Amino acid sequence: MALLEITGLTHRFGGLCAVSDFELEVQPGELLGVIGPNGAGKTTLFNLITGIYRASEGAVHFRGVDLVGVPPHEIVKLGVARTFQTIRLFKELSVLDNVRVADGAHAPYGAAAALLQTPRYRREERLARERSMELLERFQLDEYANTAARHLPYGLQRRLELARALATRPQLLLLDEPAAGLNLGEVDRLMDLLRWVREEFHSTIILIEHSMRLVMQLCERLKVLDFGTTIAEGDPETIRSHPKVLEAYLGEETGE
Repeated sequence: MALLEITGLTHRFGGLCAVSDFELEVQPGELLGVIGPNGAGKTTLFNLITGIYRASEGAVHFRGVDLVGVPPHEIVKLGVARTFQTIRLFKELSVLDNVRVADGAHAPYGAAAALLQTPRYRREERLARERSMELLERFQLDEYANTAARHLPYGLQRRLELARALATRPQLLLLDEPAAGLNLGEVDRLMDLLRWVREEFHSTIILIEHSMRLVMQLCERLKVLDFGTTIAEGDPETIRSHPKVLEAYLGEETGE
């Protein structure tokens, strides 16, 4: 059974059709890339999956549950997490607190327990801190636990954003241009990190990316969008030699 199944997904902004009759099946453990030029509808697709936008038409089934109309925080609880093209950390909070906030998506107590600081609340907060520190250690960020997120170098902020997403314990991880702003060496390290994340956390990953170096070496399957419409789909070698893709998107970038 597909982990994610999207059928007939269409979204309009007034007279503009940003995503048109989009179809997709993603199997557990798959690593899929979505590529296309600016304005192709890639981020809109992520916003539809995560409930930021409500689809004009179609369905988005995650583990058999239709996500259309489900609030974003409930979609996180169901097991879908994402990062953004522009880093959206809580810059004034510590590295540890950024992860603890995400861990709280599954907090088993209500506002009253937090306000009264009941024994259950204190116990769960201690466990959340331990889980968060363990995650920071696995991402080699533990030495920065008490550092404000804004003081991290850009590459480490990207790593923290990924760790924070994983703190919600997702089954599906959506990465919106994780290589944005990284140099070639950092892109190579990111590829190693994403391979490790997939293996270590048994993650299913969909990523939007402009770095052809990354998607061609990392992804098993690619979906190519143009003005919200799929123009090609297949493994990296198929996409690399697809005439429409070569003409419209990749050009000489495939030689990176």
